[in-house]
Amino acid sequence: MTKDHAPIAPNGPVSQGVASQRVADILAERILAGDLAPGARIKQDELAEELATSRIPVRDALRMLEARGLVTMRANAGARVTSLTRRDLEVSYEIRERIEPLLLADSVPHLTDGDLADLRAVMERNERVTDIDEAIALGREFHWITYRRHTTPLLAQIVERVWDTTQSYRRAYMKLAMAGATSGGGRTHDIEHQLLYDAVVKREVETAQAALVLHIRRTRIGLVRYGHLLGGTGDAAPVRSTLLDAAE
Repeated sequence: MTKDHAPIAPNGPVSQGVASQRVADILAERILAGDLAPGARIKQDELAEELATSRIPVRDALRMLEARGLVTMRANAGARVTSLTRRDLEVSYEIRERIEPLLLADSVPHLTDGDLADLRAVMERNERVTDIDEAIALGREFHWITYRRHTTPLLAQIVERVWDTTQSYRRAYMKLAMAGATSGGGRTHDIEHQLLYDAVVKREVETAQAALVLHIRRTRIGLVRYGHLLGGTGDAAPVRSTLLDAAE
């Protein structure tokens, strides 16, 4: 649900930069929360009017979000929320499958007892959650706690971008996953989190990496499995979000 925000009124170069970041934060929040769906058009004039600001901060904000992969801008077509094709989504998870184990291996040896306590608490909350948005937030928090002691910001930036651009599709899956859990289908991602947690606590890096790869690969397999049901034709077809068979 879109939240109300105070007007943004830049009064100079510094304030304008702050205003642009604020607009970017508001738009990113709406995209990641699912208030703006993949492919949705972003009308600069309407947004500027809503936020009581000029078009300059809005335009700058859209460029920031384009750099994050959340927005796509095309000449004569304006700005839209980034929409992934079936192939885009598969490649995104292939990237995760290769890069996140590296980030995990860099972080695990440096995790503190406090980090592990946080990880356990988030995992237990995630096992009980019934709200989709909360489940998505907790799932993301769980993984990023395992990465929080990394020393490779470049890897982290790549991973975060992929997480952001695929979040709308992850949310769609969670609707199915949580429905399956309430009807006896089980919550496979909870089991996978437990396997990952156990390996991280024991500092068994290779085992943790293997559990993580399994966790991510299940998503990619689901995309292939439901490929024939995707809307449109060929790899250029946008993914129908209700068909994803993976948790994270």
